[in-house]
Amino acid sequence: VLSGCGVYDGTEIHEASAVLVHLSRGGAEVQMYAPDVPQMHVIDHSKGQPAEAESRNVLVESARIARGKIASLAKLTTADHDAVIFPGGFGAAKNLSTFAVDGKDCKVNKEVERVLKDFHKAGKPIGLCCISPVLAAKVLSGAEVTVGHEEEEGGKWPYAGTAGAIKELGAKHCVKEVTISFPAHVDTRNKVVTTPAFMCETALHHIFDGIGAMVKNVLKLTGK
Repeated sequence: VLSGCGVYDGTEIHEASAVLVHLSRGGAEVQMYAPDVPQMHVIDHSKGQPAEAESRNVLVESARIARGKIASLAKLTTADHDAVIFPGGFGAAKNLSTFAVDGKDCKVNKEVERVLKDFHKAGKPIGLCCISPVLAAKVLSGAEVTVGHEEEEGGKWPYAGTAGAIKELGAKHCVKEVTISFPAHVDTRNKVVTTPAFMCETALHHIFDGIGAMVKNVLKLTGK
């Protein structure tokens, strides 16, 4: 499930690509979706600032990553899929929810909420990385997730405050590394698998490997 195209206002492209590579390596068949809604705003990524008087659609922008092969999130059903995965990027906190603005008081897009609840009810695994675990924390009461560490540690974990918000949402936060050993957290009761990814300032290959661990565990939980 994508949330646009670009780290600051949509899907983190490297994370989406890593998820797709690891799914391909695992032999999975993939269908991409995104909500057909306007973006919260558009960021000029060369300046890191909002682009005035510009608007974009989340589904249309996500199609850039999907190479055109994408459908509206309203069409996603548990009957057609064994698992669902949400890459990160600020789009998860801006377009799939209002977390970027409202924190623990955020609202989740109705289709995103439906998908999370339907997969959870069906006992099918849900994978999330980077900031997107806040979606599960908000929607799935008592879920266990990770966004990495709970302290900034000199800038290595610049978004460490997210862990506190996750706790305020009623979820359990589990401290994890990006890679090294056990880079993904597996909530076996809820079948939710999470990994920090770009929540950490580290080398790209570490993030790629951590996402691989998340994908591998999601595929394992499908039992196929």
